[in-house]
Amino acid sequence: MKIDIKKLDNGFEMPVFGIGTWEMGGRVQKDENYLNEEGDIFALQTAIEMGVNRFDTAEIYAQGYSEEILGKAIKDFDRERLFIVSKVSKPNLKYDDVIKSAENTLKRLGIDYLDLYLIHAPNPEIPIEETMRAFDYLKDKGMIKNIGVCNFGVDSFKKAQAVTKNKIVLNQVHYNLMFREPVLAGVLEYCQNNDVFLEAWRPLQKGDLTHSGITILDEMCKKYDKTQSQIAINWLISQKNVITLAKTSNVEHLEDDLGALGWEMDPVDIKLLMEKFPIQLDRSNAVQLG
Repeated sequence: MKIDIKKLDNGFEMPVFGIGTWEMGGRVQKDENYLNEEGDIFALQTAIEMGVNRFDTAEIYAQGYSEEILGKAIKDFDRERLFIVSKVSKPNLKYDDVIKSAENTLKRLGIDYLDLYLIHAPNPEIPIEETMRAFDYLKDKGMIKNIGVCNFGVDSFKKAQAVTKNKIVLNQVHYNLMFREPVLAGVLEYCQNNDVFLEAWRPLQKGDLTHSGITILDEMCKKYDKTQSQIAINWLISQKNVITLAKTSNVEHLEDDLGALGWEMDPVDIKLLMEKFPIQLDRSNAVQLG
């Protein structure tokens, strides 16, 4: 299938849906007993064959092993058709460390450049000017094509943008039907008003939004003839400047997720779910905005 593209006014564009690699090969530490590398590679390659071309990883995922897994999965595909994203971790935001992290990420992935490189989280102990100077260098050298951030509040985002000569095109945050911190903190509105993508991670809240039992969600499923997962994902990508990504190694789950694409929810229903969804939490239970 062909996945829809969203485009900012500045010309930057991204597919509305991508695949994440969190927990492939372990969590923060590499899982020495991990036995599913072959299965994850197969799932990633199957996703490409089904039309997915955007993949998200990070140096902190399984100590870089997730990047290696993704690198193995994509090595026989046309690099120019893929959109690869990775992140530099919070402790590595000094100038030299950012550059070294990017070099190591590219080596693990087996590619020459990243389409998008993100700061994984703000670090108030390291001057943002130093970090962004390194990002500008990486972009000048062609090692990264675009710059983004993760888990940034509005003030942190403004400070980062003020000290880079390049446009920060994306803020990746925890946002779904249940977790509304980006709305309450003004991040969604800021992104929509300032030509920035908001990329929602954990759109299905680790499976909590994939089951029946929430009346308003079940009613939307009947109205649109879609599953709970498809409603939850479409609710996100139907919003202005919002895109998302989900992690799955299960082909059936991927097929279900892809059923969320290619159609748009009625603005009335977007608003109804925004206002009336019964479980709305004001702080992320994973990574809070900084």
